[in-house]
Amino acid sequence: MATHRGPVRRTNGLRFGKLLGTTHDRTFSLRDVDVRQYGLLATWRSERDAAEFEESQVVRSWRRVASEQWRLRLTPLSSRGRWSGRAPFGVPKPARWKGKVVALTRSRLVPAKVPKFWRAIPPVAADIAGRDGLLAALGVSEIPVGVQGTISVWRNADDLTAFAYRGAPHQAVMARKDREGWYAEEELFARFGVLDSVGTFRGADPVT
Repeated sequence: MATHRGPVRRTNGLRFGKLLGTTHDRTFSLRDVDVRQYGLLATWRSERDAAEFEESQVVRSWRRVASEQWRLRLTPLSSRGRWSGRAPFGVPKPARWKGKVVALTRSRLVPAKVPKFWRAIPPVAADIAGRDGLLAALGVSEIPVGVQGTISVWRNADDLTAFAYRGAPHQAVMARKDREGWYAEEELFARFGVLDSVGTFRGADPVT
């Protein structure tokens, strides 16, 4: 996070990339920060560019110190909102996907609204933890405070939709964030189909 932002940014074929810190899924908050787990979200010009990055000096240096690695290869199914003023996944035509899916959220908070946001999250975290079809979840952010994101992996799109649109805690937060103006930038919500999964996350591959 401290030294590789520049080298990653200069990678050939990288269209959009963010190094991310992570939190556990218990509260998705600062008290659950995992200082031993980091991630990279990247979009690529081509499959070849992505494959070449996997053998780059940067990735080899990560492998030398890592006790565990997990890589998901995804295809965007839908995306709305902005990340640092950009639409990083384009505007894909919404499509039905029969396999496993990933949901990504990202929001930049108005500083004065941060305490309200954190107080509202625990019921949502408790709800998602007990959801049928959830395979993995974690909080992510490119900076420690003021930006909040989540990545969750689901058995299928119906399970994700049930949580996002029929879960009472999540619906309550969605209503409050619009009514109370929590976000300084349009919230990003994207959905992806899982093409393949390599490695392990907390001891196992959640997708297999």
